Amino acid sequence: MDNLKAILQEKGVQYEIIHHEKQIRTAQEGADYFGIEIGQTAPTLVLKSEKGYFAMIVSGNRGRVNLEEVSDILECNQLKMATPKEVQQITGYTVGSVSLVLSLPCIVDRGLFYYPFVYGGTGEPASTLKIAPNDLEKLNQVVAFWD
Repeated sequence: MDNLKAILQEKGVQYEIIHHEKQIRTAQEGADYFGIEIGQTAPTLVLKSEKGYFAMIVSGNRGRVNLEEVSDILECNQLKMATPKEVQQITGYTVGSVSLVLSLPCIVDRGLFYYPFVYGGTGEPASTLKIAPNDLEKLNQVVAFWD
């Protein structure tokens, strides 16, 4: 978490790290806990392709991600969700608490930009990062947007 805070401060973005007693496991749980719209929840997924790994920050109101559509955007032939073991190895985080800020090439869901703030992972299960969606571009290596 210290590394995350250092990056956030270095980039000069406004943020809040919110601590809670237990892990928030679903977008609906997050929306209920924070009293926000489900679309403001921003889970970070890790995808695997023949080009390597990608982070994908999605709006919680998306439901299932159409991997064929994302594969076309990234011009990949084979795209799938990384396994929990791969997520841990690549990011250092467990599935469900993957940070919104990673060194992986990143795809960002444009649906997040409808909100002043989004809520996502910090890398620690019992904390959440509240941040403006525009700052996701400053903090990540964004290679594509998903409409």
